[in-house]
Amino acid sequence: MRMQGHVDQKLVALVTLGLVGFGLVMVYSATSASAALGDGDPMSYLKRQSVYALLGLVVMTALARFDYHRLRYLALPLLLVALGLCLAVLVVAPEINGARRWFLLGPASFQPSELAKLALCLFASLYLARHATPRTLGELARPLGLITAALCGLILLEPDLGTTISLCAMMLAILLVAAVPIRLLAVSALLAAGVGLIAIWAEPYRRARIFSFLDPWSDAQGSGFQIVQAMIGIGSGGLTGSGLGEGVQKVLYLPEAHTDMIFAVVGEELGLVGSALVIAAFAVFAVAGLRIALRCRDPFGKLLAAGITSLVAGQAAINLAAVLGIAPLTGIPLPFVSYGGSSLVVLLAGVGILLNIAVNGEVATARVRDSGRRDRRPRAARARGRGSAPRARRERDVRRVPRTRRVAAGS
Repeated sequence: MRMQGHVDQKLVALVTLGLVGFGLVMVYSATSASAALGDGDPMSYLKRQSVYALLGLVVMTALARFDYHRLRYLALPLLLVALGLCLAVLVVAPEINGARRWFLLGPASFQPSELAKLALCLFASLYLARHATPRTLGELARPLGLITAALCGLILLEPDLGTTISLCAMMLAILLVAAVPIRLLAVSALLAAGVGLIAIWAEPYRRARIFSFLDPWSDAQGSGFQIVQAMIGIGSGGLTGSGLGEGVQKVLYLPEAHTDMIFAVVGEELGLVGSALVIAAFAVFAVAGLRIALRCRDPFGKLLAAGITSLVAGQAAINLAAVLGIAPLTGIPLPFVSYGGSSLVVLLAGVGILLNIAVNGEVATARVRDSGRRDRRPRAARARGRGSAPRARRERDVRRVPRTRRVAAGS
């Protein structure tokens, strides 16, 4: 069992490192041409993404060596910090492209909603591990439903529908692993979908995205422009693509080619083969992560591993579906591959926790069993049979018998 944990740990680590390295190459390919046309530094995006990747790998390595059981004490403070930052970004952050999502720190930026994903995952996993499984809508709403609704509401005000969807998908996975009744999950999903439809209908640009998804070619120069250009890029790639760095759509045709639409650049330059390998990498990550969650004996670790895995795999599925035209655009990046510092660092931190659960989750039962004792020392061994005394007691009785009696008894 422990050997299998090491295998899954190495598999998750290798896939993650491969996707991060691949992402650096694709970010450079997607941004170098447009930057050079504007008399800028062709490597400007690559340099910044490399710094974020290095920082994220350091955090991932540190958390992989940090006992995840200690994260219990950080769950509530981290959630409160995330709530405060999501509220503050609406007040003090500058408006960029009609949204207030980022704190600008010189050349760097920070997106609080990315931190909210990991904070909610930690808190929900800890709460469900310590309390009885919710059986009614009221039990589910207090406090998990209210906290999730508060975070989603603040993120919708930014506005950022994609992150809200990924948060709800992550919570659904955690509740499913926690054995919440399917009927209760269905009712909760319907309520969340209803709120989502209201949020979509309340914003004209969101309504336009829905209608453009149904028929993007009806307004190919307007609301459907982005998805049409993505389809053209993927379709022109063919089997093997036009070659790395040789794509055309990324140069002033495809909006957000280095972030939300970077998979379209992959399809154009590396073709069906490259696109299939990227999808396969995320599938391997999902399988290995779920195996880690299923093998973990600690309820907190099991739920946390499932939440982190669903966060990465779910976000990838949402992005890929939008770029391929089988789901509406949500503006969510492709994990580890798209340009974006906050998303990369937070997801790598989550992977570090997952790597630690892979090898430490199997020994968690003994720790939890003795956690209620005040002295925190392991229990002394006790004999299970009625007729046989413990070995220590027998040896003590022998020592109490005088030497002469023992010799006489032996003779």
